[in-house]
Amino acid sequence: MTICPRRALLVFSALFCALLLSAAPAWASPGGGAGNCSLVIHITGFRNTKGLLGAELFTSSAGWPEDVDKSFRHAHFPIEGDHATARFDRIPAGRYGVVVLHDENENQKLDRNILMVPKEGFGFANNPHVLLVAPPIEKATIAVTCPETTTDIHLIYK
Repeated sequence: MTICPRRALLVFSALFCALLLSAAPAWASPGGGAGNCSLVIHITGFRNTKGLLGAELFTSSAGWPEDVDKSFRHAHFPIEGDHATARFDRIPAGRYGVVVLHDENENQKLDRNILMVPKEGFGFANNPHVLLVAPPIEKATIAVTCPETTTDIHLIYK
């Protein structure tokens, strides 16, 4: 059986392109294997102690930053005075987009006024400057390494 070099190159190119297009960005995928790392997030800047702190980890831009169903992990944590600590244990090493919310009325969403301006505090990893829209996930992504990674987020109120 004779293999045509042009055809082989075409098949190889098509397979390579399909593989390349289907791959997620390198920053988005946590490392494989058992999740034995921890991420500790210290949040400051609360205007009151009402409600809870909501925190979400994302591994891709899908759903970023408000779709809890598309987050990798999400949880609620108590507010202690003017600060709170969110802790995610047993996660794989990798890069995660991090968003937090001061959920004052505990309805598990960011409340907005009639002009769509947030009525509750929010924040992102790396504390990027936020004007009218959330930053892209790339600006709010941190590398989690084992055994533990710690970061600080200061809440923003508009």
